[in-house]
Amino acid sequence: MKLKAKIYVPSKTAMQSGNKNSTRWLLEFTKKKTSSDFLMNWTSTSDTQSQVKLFFDTKDKAINYAKKKNIDYEVLEPKQNKLKLKSYSDNFLS
Repeated sequence: MKLKAKIYVPSKTAMQSGNKNSTRWLLEFTKKKTSSDFLMNWTSTSDTQSQVKLFFDTKDKAINYAKKKNIDYEVLEPKQNKLKLKSYSDNFLS
């Protein structure tokens, strides 16, 4: 069975205001089917690969790793934010 993964730049958390940790690329394996325990309301899986997250400095390093380890991968390009530049005085103009 061949492993499948996605390669992407994770979005920053709500607690971050800067972009320091949003430049690393993440290789994350796709999750397999989970099973539910109706008595305890737990969700479990026997797939330990879904717990593995590998960080890389560049997209090319992540792709090379996936090719070398014979992993099917999908690259999700990051969405660029559009900045609205305005000055403080714009708050007082009507």
